[in-house]
Order: sequence, then C-alpha cells, then structure tokens
Amino acid sequence: MNATAMIYPLFVKEDEILDGENKRVAATFDVSTPQELEQFQLENAQAENIVVNLLDWQIIPAENIVAAFQGSQKTVFAVSKTPSEAKVFLEALEHGLGGIILRVEDVEAVFELKNYFDRRNEASNVLILTKATVSKIQAAGMGDRVCVDLCSLMRPGEGLLVGSFARGLFLVHSECLESNYIASRPFRVNAGPVHAYISVPGGKTCYLSELRAGKEVIVVDQKGQLRTAIVGRVKIESRPLVLLEAKIDSDYQTVYSIFLQNAETVALVPPCQGNGTQNVAIPVTALKVGDEVLLRLQGAARHTGIEIQEFIVEN
Repeated sequence: MNATAMIYPLFVKEDEILDGENKRVAATFDVSTPQELEQFQLENAQAENIVVNLLDWQIIPAENIVAAFQGSQKTVFAVSKTPSEAKVFLEALEHGLGGIILRVEDVEAVFELKNYFDRRNEASNVLILTKATVSKIQAAGMGDRVCVDLCSLMRPGEGLLVGSFARGLFLVHSECLESNYIASRPFRVNAGPVHAYISVPGGKTCYLSELRAGKEVIVVDQKGQLRTAIVGRVKIESRPLVLLEAKIDSDYQTVYSIFLQNAETVALVPPCQGNGTQNVAIPVTALKVGDEVLLRLQGAARHTGIEIQEFIVEN
C-alpha cells in the first residue's frame, strides 16, 4: 500500500517565519548573552509562536530559557543544531520548551529525534498488566544475578518488567521500601539472573546481561503507568536463586517463569486491591503458591529484542 505524506513548507524572512500564504506563523529572536535574555520581553511579541535562536546556548543554560518563558501563553521554540541539544531544551526543568526547530543537514539526526519522541509518547501510555497466580516456588541453587541501579528514584509500587520468557514479564519491585535487613535503595531493582529479559523502550526487550550505564529501561507501577529511566550502574554477583512459576486463569496451560535472588529485599508486585488497601510488594521469601502477582503479557517470539511473527516453543 502506498502512503502519501503532506508537507507544509515554511519560509524564513528576516525575523519572521511565514507559511505558504505569506502569513506570519512565528517571530524569531537572536539571543547571544544572558543579559539579552533578561531584557527580552516575551509579552511584547505579537506572534503566537516564538522561535529563539541562541547563538551560543552553552553560555545560557537551557533551564534559564525555560524559566524566562514559563507562564507565557505563547509557544516557544528553540533552534537546535543536534538531537542531543534538542533533548536538553525539551527536558529542562522537567517541562521544557514548547518545541524545537532542528537545523541539520543529516537526515539521520531527524530519525534520531523521531525515535526520542516515540519513546516520550510511549511513556504517556498505560500498560495492561495481567493478574497471575503463583503455581510453583523452588530453590534453584547459585546463579549470576543482576542488580539494576537507575539514575532515577522509584516509588512504592514501581519496578521493572523481567522474565525468563518474553511472552510474560513479571513486575519486579524496587528496593525503595524500608527493611529490617538493609537500608532503602529506591534507585535499585534486584532484577534476576543474566539470561532474563527486561523491557526497554520501543516495545523491545534485551537481556539483563546486556544492560550498560546509559541504556534506557521501562519503569512500571502497579497500575500500569510507565516511564523511562536511565541505567546508572549494573552489578552482577553470584547469589542463591529461586524459581517462580505462575499461570493465568484464561490460559492455565502456559507457564510463565522467572528466577530471582532468594532474599527478603527482592519482591514481586501484586494486583491492586478493590477494598482500598494496597499491598505494593510481596517479598520472594514470603511468597506462597496461590499468591497473585502482576505480569505483562506480550508476543512470544523475539529476534534481537524485537517481536516477530514465527512459530516458537520455549520451556
């Protein structure tokens, strides 16, 4: 099937941006010093859209730009020369500017920024998590398990999606809760052994052994709300493991499994309770056959972390 893309060209003329009918759609302003930024009076501009061209944005922190235009009824764009520079303006002070103008000659930079927006849009969605019943708990001996330390703090109910098979990933809780055994580490998830899959942005998975500092992962809470977070550090150590298996009511033949370290600080996330009480985590050491936990169900076959359509059997 052929697809047609509609392109609406804009034209730059002196300090204005015009559409195809020669109507002004934005006003542009050059800013080269912090002093010019302080003197800039946004309310004096009559255009609804403002494009700020920072001649040397490294002198003027992106946070200053966002703060200067905060509360304005106008949409403010910043001219960016690289995708990484664009991300700075879009994320500064958690709110960012209204948009960016990407000024590049390499089309790969456009695709890179598109992938960034795809990940941001994904984070605004809600995942459907499925209730599963624990059917087996078995000590499994020693294995190399992975602790994932993030550059973000996690709240009660949040964790990472991990599993032995991509068809079903368990919501493994973070170590944010207080414990008698160890201090709270709200940036950490004791996620499982090196072979396990973990959910990453773009609807993909990767092995826990492949995680590195700087890679992004999906953080999910008990209600399916998700966001992305950056991996700050990965720790692999040999620890005693336990094998957990679970099944869902609608398909009691399929087994979903995960290995986890057999420790009090490692926990799975149960479904939300309808009576108003909310148990956000069940430690592995307290888990029993018949307990309910949350799974993320998805396609079974994966190639380099990407879901594919093919026949596959995994046990």
